[in-house]
Formats: sequence, C-alpha cells, structure tokens
Amino acid sequence: MTPAERASAVAFALKNCALGNLSPDEATLQAARLYEHEGGDPARLLMAAGRHAPSAIFARTVALNEHGWRGSGDLKELQAIHLALFDGVHEDAGKLRTKNVKDHETDSGAVTRRVNGGLNGAVDAKDAVIASGPLDDDPQAFFPANLITTGAMNISTELAEQRNLRSLDRAVFTHALAKIYDELGYLHPFNGGNAMVLRIFASRLAHDAGWDLDWGEVTRERYRKARRQACRGDITGFESLFADIQRPANPTRVFLIAGWDQGPAH
Repeated sequence: MTPAERASAVAFALKNCALGNLSPDEATLQAARLYEHEGGDPARLLMAAGRHAPSAIFARTVALNEHGWRGSGDLKELQAIHLALFDGVHEDAGKLRTKNVKDHETDSGAVTRRVNGGLNGAVDAKDAVIASGPLDDDPQAFFPANLITTGAMNISTELAEQRNLRSLDRAVFTHALAKIYDELGYLHPFNGGNAMVLRIFASRLAHDAGWDLDWGEVTRERYRKARRQACRGDITGFESLFADIQRPANPTRVFLIAGWDQGPAH
C-alpha cells in the first residue's frame, strides 16, 4: 500500500470509530502515524492497543483494509467483517444474534413499523414480526432473530438482481444504496457493532460499483438523524447523506476520507 492509501485506511478507521463513539488511545494513534508513514505490518497497532477495546477495534479496522476480505455481498461477508473487527474484543464476534432486540435510538411511540422492502420475499417482514410473538406491535424492534438468515438471503438476492448496484446512474445508485443500507440496518444481524460493519460493507459495495464514500464530513448527529428517519420508513436522510459523500471511484482505495480531491492517488 502507498502512504496515501494507508492514510485513507487510518482516517476511515478513526471516523468509523468516532461515529460509534469510540476513541483509540494515544499509544495506538502513535502507532497508526508510524504505520501511515513507514508501512509495515498493521499488527503493530494491535500490539499498541493492548486490552483497550476501542483501540483494538480501530487497529483491526486498519488491518482489515490492509488484508482485504471477500466481497460476497451476503451474510457471510457481514459476518467476516464483524469477526475481523471484534475478534478478541467480544465473545460473539462474527456470530449472529439469537435474541430479539430493540433500537434504543428511535423516538418512543413515534416510529412506524416498516413492512415493505428487501426483507420481504420468502417471508414477509410484517408476518415475520407477528409470528415472532414478543416483537408484535413494537415499532422499535429489529428483524426477528430467528429469521435473520432468511432476511439476509432476500437482501443478497435483491443485490444480485441489481448486479450489486453496478452501472447505475448517480441518482439511481444513491437511492438503491440507501434502500439496501436501511434494510441491512433493520436486519441488525449482530448483538453489537452493526453500524460499524455496515459502513465498511457499504464502502466496499459502493467502491465495486464505481463510487467511493467519503465519510469524513459525516457527523454522529447527522448519521443518527438519518437512522431515526429510516426507522419511520423514510430513507431520504440516508439518500441525502450518500449523495453528499459519494465520489467517482478511485481504483486504488476502498476507504476514502477527507481530501478526496487531493494527493497523488487522484
């Protein structure tokens, strides 16, 4: 990797952690600065992180970009990313959740259950919720845990039918990405770390489709607002966000961050 590519990987990892309210410690940041300029094995960042969980997650995000992963566009890819980020940090790294959970960030009593979209198909989303029992009539609940595999298969099929969003005009791509992003957010396959995994997945998906996502200017407030809108069935927040941060793809980088129009890679 070039210094510019390493700098992009480090910057993305920092932003992904910041959006998740995680802050690496100074020792890990110092190791990251050395990695940017000198290269070498990103495992040095993990050594610097020690047992500090936010630092370890940051280091693992950088390492994931260095080593890459198979972009299969399905649940296996999401699990691979989750395992890469949280192995050694959480016991359930890479494992699907087995219990039904709620979105605690939604506005109580103000959310309407989404019943249309890519989770429909072999199992209708509304019917799935009703069948699940405890989630019935709860607008803040994520997709039923016992149907995650089925829901994920429906989404990956939808992606495949759209050729993984390749060869789409900008506006069409933006809408399609926001829709898939929302569906995967509702699927919520893991107990924790879903948003961090999803941002990586979306960045890879967009890159392979000919677009890069520059998360640099995205704030936690804007991201959470878009999520709350999506929980009401309104994906315009994510559409606006992605429209603002997508750029024509740079073939040498998957993760793009602030300064997209500068540097030797552009």
